[in-house]
Amino acid sequence: MIISQTPFRISFAGGGSDLKEYYERDYGAVISTTINKFVYLSMHPLFNKKGYFLKYSNNEIVEDVKDIRHEIIKEVFLKYNISGVDFNSSSDVPSGTGLGSSSSFTSGIINLCNAYRNTFIKREDIAREACKIEIDKLKAPIGKQDQYAVSIGGINFIQFNSDESVSIEKIRLSENKKQELESSLILFYLGNTRGASSVLHEQKKNTPNNVATLKKMVILAENLRDEFKNDSIHNIGDILHESWMYKKELSSNITNGEIDYWYNEALKHGAKGGKLLGAGNGGFLLLYAPDGGADILRASLRLYELKFKFEQDGTKIIY
Repeated sequence: MIISQTPFRISFAGGGSDLKEYYERDYGAVISTTINKFVYLSMHPLFNKKGYFLKYSNNEIVEDVKDIRHEIIKEVFLKYNISGVDFNSSSDVPSGTGLGSSSSFTSGIINLCNAYRNTFIKREDIAREACKIEIDKLKAPIGKQDQYAVSIGGINFIQFNSDESVSIEKIRLSENKKQELESSLILFYLGNTRGASSVLHEQKKNTPNNVATLKKMVILAENLRDEFKNDSIHNIGDILHESWMYKKELSSNITNGEIDYWYNEALKHGAKGGKLLGAGNGGFLLLYAPDGGADILRASLRLYELKFKFEQDGTKIIY
């Protein structure tokens, strides 16, 4: 049996500039971190070496790879010529919550299949292959940030260039500053698990009209990178808040009345900034509340909290 473990991610700034519709005009950039919440994928030979037994949110028993209903599994198995396997998926967090679960699954299964075939693949290559499958092959209306974030792990400044190349700059905060940042960030679950497709379709369509806004979001990502490189987190609240204000301009269905209500309540009770994670319209609300403010938010808002720590390793084989 082979088991892969792939983290989820939280994005701080720059989301939307990783769409081709933007970075082919000008470079895009995001800054994000992986967290210690994971998708676990396992695979071992079927007892009769024929067909496929797949267990994820649904179960499938099929003879031919082309009959697999799960599009990502099918495409990856076709690419790596996988057959006669029992495949299992389990996750710490549901899909559709804004933590990059789809790309964590894709990157994880690519890593898994290479390990199953006894071949080594670099993490940057895992991310590149995940982008090809999700964006080029399956035509998902998504960007590139999640695949690179979850494959590589840690805090990264990721730049998307017009020639389709991607540059990665690792950000290493001191241990004290990292712990201070962790203790000041809080994730509240607002419900409404959803696919990113409908939001991103509109966002992609609107990109020509949002170039100026997206450029401002890229600049915020660069500003946060520079602050982190100086081992400072002083302005992250303002940067998160500005990023959220700009993000709401990109599409009419990124936010709704409930999301705006909880964000405004958070600001009233001491949050210095925050943003909705993922494409929009539901999922997790990330808030920054320093100097013990996170405990005040917990007591005041009483929303479901997902406790987390930063993660450094990216996708890996754990068994």
